[in-house]
Amino acid sequence: MVKKRTLLLLAGVIWSLAGGNVLKIGLQAYAHAFSHLNLGLSAVIFILFWTKVFHPLVEKHVFRIHGYEEEYKRPWNFFDKKSFLIMACMMTFGITIRVLNLMPDGFIAFFYTGLGTALALAGILFLINYMGYNAKAVGEE
Repeated sequence: MVKKRTLLLLAGVIWSLAGGNVLKIGLQAYAHAFSHLNLGLSAVIFILFWTKVFHPLVEKHVFRIHGYEEEYKRPWNFFDKKSFLIMACMMTFGITIRVLNLMPDGFIAFFYTGLGTALALAGILFLINYMGYNAKAVGEE
C-alpha cells in the first residue's frame, strides 16, 4: 500500500519513461526520414494526442486520486482498468508495427516523436501534480 499522493508519482514516472522511450524511437527514425513535412506532422500528432487524449486523461486521474477517501491505496490504483487496457493496446499496436515493419521510417519518425512528446508531457504533468499535491485537484472548488 502507498499513500494516494504516491500514486501521482508512480503515474508520473511510468508515463515519463514510456514517453521518453517512444520519443527516442521516433527521434532515431528521424535519422533516416528527416523532412520539414515530418516535423510538421510530429507537431500535429503531438497537439492531437495532447489535447484529445493525454491532458484530459491526466486531469481525470488526478481528480480521481484526490477523491479517494482512503489515504493508502494499492500501487496500481494510479490508473483505472480502462486506462490500463488502453495502455496495453497502444503498446501492443506500437510493438507490432515496429517488429513486423508495417510502417516506413517516415511514419515512425513523425508519429512516434509526436506521440512520445505528448506521453512524456503527461508524465511531467503527473509529477507536477505530485509536487503540488496539497493544492486542490483540477475541478475542485
